[in-house]
Amino acid sequence: MNTKKKSFSYAKYGYLFCLPFTIAYLIFSLYPTLYTAIIGFTDLKGVGKQTFHFLTKNPFDNFTAVLTSTMFQNAFRNTVLMWVLNFIPQLALALLLAAWFTDRRFHIRGEGAFKVIFYLPNIITAATVAILFNALFGYPMGPANDLLMRFGILKEPFNFLIKKNCARGVIIFIQTWMWYGYTMIILIAGVLGISVEIFEAAEVDGASGWQTFWHITLPNIRTILLFTLVTSLIGGLNMFDIPKLYLRGGPDNATTTTSVYIYNLAFSGTYQYNRAAAASMIMFVIIIFASAAMFYALRDRDEAKEKAAIRKAKRLEKKMS
Repeated sequence: MNTKKKSFSYAKYGYLFCLPFTIAYLIFSLYPTLYTAIIGFTDLKGVGKQTFHFLTKNPFDNFTAVLTSTMFQNAFRNTVLMWVLNFIPQLALALLLAAWFTDRRFHIRGEGAFKVIFYLPNIITAATVAILFNALFGYPMGPANDLLMRFGILKEPFNFLIKKNCARGVIIFIQTWMWYGYTMIILIAGVLGISVEIFEAAEVDGASGWQTFWHITLPNIRTILLFTLVTSLIGGLNMFDIPKLYLRGGPDNATTTTSVYIYNLAFSGTYQYNRAAAASMIMFVIIIFASAAMFYALRDRDEAKEKAAIRKAKRLEKKMS
């Protein structure tokens, strides 16, 4: 008697393993996002269980109020300025270190230890870093003031904490110091993914280290650079912990970012949940459009041309048939 073997499908186990993540995403990510988008069109304020009503006369009143607010405009300028000024040196330093660690001409002793040291600031909590730098630049006798006075650079203590540009500069430095190691690791992974034969051919042709980096390394890590840029953009425009914990957005709102502005709008003063939700959705849309623009600007043009040519050939083939 022949017995038929039943085919066993493992697909259901794949869905089963995905289920916890899907449930967590729906509860802790999708639902809050949708709820935030909804209350941006309401008059919800205050704390506790309160009823709210949708704005009927002008549904976009909260969005208009946020966009025309000088506080939001100032916070957005601060956010973009501090992100750009920390990302440029962060990327430059990460590229330099990635090129140094992956160059076949160098044999660095203790390479692994160096990588750990450079990455170490990224694993220190933001609260610890903010408190540390607040103490370092303390007035009148913080370590920074003490050293500058000992070396004769300053004659009297300088209050770094009440100067706008100094406060921004410290936050920019902190962000660069915390994230350049992470960016370096990502870029090193990208460089190590390039075929060794390409570098060997460049060496045989007599290419210098700079020529190899500029004409081989950079073009081949375009995708990794795009990933780094987009993730840094998302993180930079959501910058909250260091500006909030370092000087609570001061002095005189000089370090108030959009995230700090949203937090203050929702959880202090008048508790304007509706305006805070509207500001959150505005930043959400800005990040989406900025990320899309970067994807378009840094796309692989050769690949895009090839795909366009294939589509054109298919259309011609259909016409001919």
